[in-house]
Amino acid sequence: MDRSLVALVVGLLQGVFEWLPISSEGNVSIVLTALGETPSAAVSYALFLHLGTAVSATVYYRDEIRDAAESAAQFDPRSAFDAETATLSFVLLATAASSAVGVVALLALDALVSELTGGGFVAAVGVLLVATGLLQRFAGSLSLGAREIPNAADALLVGGVQGLAILPGVSRSGTTTSVLLVRGYEPPAAFRLSFLLSIPAALVGGAVGLVESGGLPGVSATNGLLALVASAAVGYATIDLLMRVVRRVSFWLVCVGLGSLAVVGGVAVA
Repeated sequence: MDRSLVALVVGLLQGVFEWLPISSEGNVSIVLTALGETPSAAVSYALFLHLGTAVSATVYYRDEIRDAAESAAQFDPRSAFDAETATLSFVLLATAASSAVGVVALLALDALVSELTGGGFVAAVGVLLVATGLLQRFAGSLSLGAREIPNAADALLVGGVQGLAILPGVSRSGTTTSVLLVRGYEPPAAFRLSFLLSIPAALVGGAVGLVESGGLPGVSATNGLLALVASAAVGYATIDLLMRVVRRVSFWLVCVGLGSLAVVGGVAVA
């Protein structure tokens, strides 16, 4: 397939999949592997595309980001999780936790993709997709009670789970939202906190993909930029609609279905 067309397709897929709890990285990696990329190149490319949807989320949540930035002037570590600065404190502490866990997960991922063939890699992604789906299925029934303002425990727990989402097949939005639901947040608040937290995580993930590729993925800089622009444009155009869809559709079934297909397909060609 023409490399420019590949770039356009995977950029479009990232722009849509990022807002659905089905692991954009995992599904884009599967598509790229099916198109002939090595597992390591597919993961780097999929991570890189998060830079585009980070731009989308930043523009979409610009008012929330502005409010958090303004609250920084009132920030006092002794009262970090007061109502006025709780969101900012949550994002900062959760991002730190994500970074720490993400480093360990990235090392594990590098070891994994170096050992697996294309089929084995696809099957492994499928297993993680199924696990993500099952977590989403049971999260709502495990709620610990009502909560509105995040605290340090929320930030550490959600941030740590988000760090694991560097593994393709672990849905960042699916796992973080599920954990927030278990912690007692209503779905709208859980989605809001999850996607605010996604912005620094996506920027870091995109930078990791860029470094691991040794430059813009997609063979040429032109194709890499095309994929990035497509993911940003499609991401911004679809975020509002798809976030409403997520609240009405049982995406845990989609995760389990896609994961099961990936496992069967991967084992068949391994």
